[in-house]
Amino acid sequence: MVRIEKMDINDFMKIKDVLESEFDDFWTPGVLEEEIKSELSHYFIAVDKGKILGFAGFKVMPDDIEITNIVTRKLNRGHGIGKALLNTIMEEAKSYGKKNITLEVNKRNIIAINLYDSFGFTKIGERSNYYNGQDDAIIMIKSL
Repeated sequence: MVRIEKMDINDFMKIKDVLESEFDDFWTPGVLEEEIKSELSHYFIAVDKGKILGFAGFKVMPDDIEITNIVTRKLNRGHGIGKALLNTIMEEAKSYGKKNITLEVNKRNIIAINLYDSFGFTKIGERSNYYNGQDDAIIMIKSL
């Protein structure tokens, strides 16, 4: 059974060598490590039988909450892990007293867009060539 727990630097160390092969090349390990160490960021892992199947994080910004990422191991996609992580983020984010939660998602990531739609996020804009200088990002928002 998958459990959602707070992520710490030890969890990062367990997955840092497989970030690109198992989770996609969304960020460099160094960028993720700095995010996890930041006092403004909050990260969670999805764990089953001691194995980290996914992780997600958000950052507390002056005006809102920004989801920084939701990532699931390639072999574990389609099993509700992203949904469980997003649900945890939504619940945790409410405690910071911000009005909105925002995110950016690759325009080609239809599965993620559908997940965000199912949680009530709406599209408010786009960023051209945001991902790897090639793919556009859709900016989405939801009221907390």
